[in-house]
Amino acid sequence: MNPIPTIFIGCTALILALWDGAFAGQGPDNRSKLLLNDLEIAKIIRHGPWPPIRQTDPSNRVSGNEAAVALGERLFFDTRLSANGQIACSTCHNPKLGWTDGKARAGGLERLDRNTQSLFNVSGNRWFGWAGHNDSLWAQSIGPILDEREMGVTPDRVAAILRNDPDLKRRYSDVFGTSPDLRKPMDLVVDVAKSMAAFQETIVTGRTSFDMFRDALVRGDTKAAQNYPQSAQRGAALFVGRGQCNLCHIGARFTNDEFDDAGVPYFTGPGRVDRGRFKGIQQLKSSPFNQLGRYNDAPERATGWPTRQVAQNHRTFGQFKVPSLRQLTDTAPYMHNGSLLTLRDVIDHYSNIDLDRIHSDGALILRPLNLTEQESKDLVAFLRSLSTPELK
Repeated sequence: MNPIPTIFIGCTALILALWDGAFAGQGPDNRSKLLLNDLEIAKIIRHGPWPPIRQTDPSNRVSGNEAAVALGERLFFDTRLSANGQIACSTCHNPKLGWTDGKARAGGLERLDRNTQSLFNVSGNRWFGWAGHNDSLWAQSIGPILDEREMGVTPDRVAAILRNDPDLKRRYSDVFGTSPDLRKPMDLVVDVAKSMAAFQETIVTGRTSFDMFRDALVRGDTKAAQNYPQSAQRGAALFVGRGQCNLCHIGARFTNDEFDDAGVPYFTGPGRVDRGRFKGIQQLKSSPFNQLGRYNDAPERATGWPTRQVAQNHRTFGQFKVPSLRQLTDTAPYMHNGSLLTLRDVIDHYSNIDLDRIHSDGALILRPLNLTEQESKDLVAFLRSLSTPELK
């Protein structure tokens, strides 16, 4: 296991000092009313604040543009953007199903090998897709449109829709400052994806009971903090303590935006293997839509440095994206192949994980937790507190 970074130790010490100051003068028994110790509290505080400050994407010139959001939303639900005229982006990313499809594996024109990822808080991603084969939300939005297995539409078909629908033509001109008649078909595909990305950036989850608990801890408000259920408190202590879940599921979004082997099989069928991040990096580097390419709107393509630095190596074989845990009660089934149906299944997977399934260079932090029945229930209670019930 890698040593704890010095910056982490420094931040933790600062948080502990602030925590002590927040309780100054409130009496010696305040912290004893909580079920977490000082170090656990310091780690919990690092999972916020929420919601994040909304930021635009420099690589997408229409990011944050309200007219682009409206255009992107309309296109997101438009079934004409598919070869059979029956599939839209919303078919797999259904808002009533947590912006997923509720299936183990996605399926457009054909059944795919991976689970549909939710669009909750997607604008905060560094890499996109289970294998990180895209480095922007707009590039990620291009793939399903053109992929013969998903929506299977051609650039010429996209161009015809924008040019022949008077309302879409007007909206496009308002957003991009030119007529679609004057743009090449592939350029129009990119513009469609950028407007869809502007829409997807607005899909942000609300505050949860965890956020209220975390903010009460920041204020040193013991009375408010005690409203957080004791089972969830015990689960939180496990999450940042013995479970070490926070080493990957860190920060306000509960993800490090990177990739790991979590011991889930990557065989997709007889003789077929999902190579995960290993192949994803290859696809990323060769994509004409990556941040190093001409479609990037950022000055001097300044946003392309992570893509330039990332390297393909054997260690990445079978690694998949560490997902955000926010609003996960709405996004079952879980894991890259949708093989775990419930949160309890996920907890049991990590409690009894088979280390022989993990790639030799995989996540060395993973160990069987051997949780008791009560500990498993407590972890589920904590994970549920990361979701907003009103969204169901």
